[in-house]
Amino acid sequence: MFNFFSNKSKTPAELCFGTDIHCHIVPGIDDGAPDAENAADIIEGMQSFGIRRIIASPHVTQVTFENDNSTIEPALAMLHAELDRRGNNIEVLHSAEYRIDELFHQRLENNELMLLPNNHILIENSFIQEPWNLDNLVFDLQLRGLVPILAHPERYAYYSLQKNRYRTLHDAGLNFQINLLSLAEAYGPAERSMAEYLIKQGLVDFIGTDIHRLSHVEKIKHYLLSKNARNDMKALAELIKNDTAFV
Repeated sequence: MFNFFSNKSKTPAELCFGTDIHCHIVPGIDDGAPDAENAADIIEGMQSFGIRRIIASPHVTQVTFENDNSTIEPALAMLHAELDRRGNNIEVLHSAEYRIDELFHQRLENNELMLLPNNHILIENSFIQEPWNLDNLVFDLQLRGLVPILAHPERYAYYSLQKNRYRTLHDAGLNFQINLLSLAEAYGPAERSMAEYLIKQGLVDFIGTDIHRLSHVEKIKHYLLSKNARNDMKALAELIKNDTAFV
């Protein structure tokens, strides 16, 4: 279905990772893929540019997407059935992307979190302001034996005027996961610039696609044909742990 790289004048950059830990392809449960067929199409597109394993990360946010295993697992089963029908045996697991809100704290206290392998957990800030007491939360998560990963720190505009905050949080044990879509300027030049800054500072531990829809696959395809992509993948290969942290 996908023949994205038919332009013989350019060779796409090779991804420096095969495991995607941040995408929204579990059908019908958040703002990502609407159904199993669409989700399988997205996955085929991801495979075309080098993704070999997926740990999907459905949103878990208070009121809007209060997902848990009871909502995710039946939807994931439908996706697996569609992939089986196509003869596609890619490994697709799930964890979650947790917004730091009251629901998250409740599930943390009740030991109801859906984790990445080896006790890693993907969390996200509000886009409006940093959560109150984030430093203490990072410390608490580590005391519980968890490895916190902050999703797309480059997208929180409030850090642009206090870049030293990145170093403080990272030094405290908060891992950073940037988005491939940020590098592709899917959100705009500011997010790419901030992602570049984090790479140059050596503050990137993981990368995720954050793919929600087929248009995102197309955006990444065009990015991988660019000189920026080749430079980015070379720099990230020395930093990220996507293919080593979750074995």
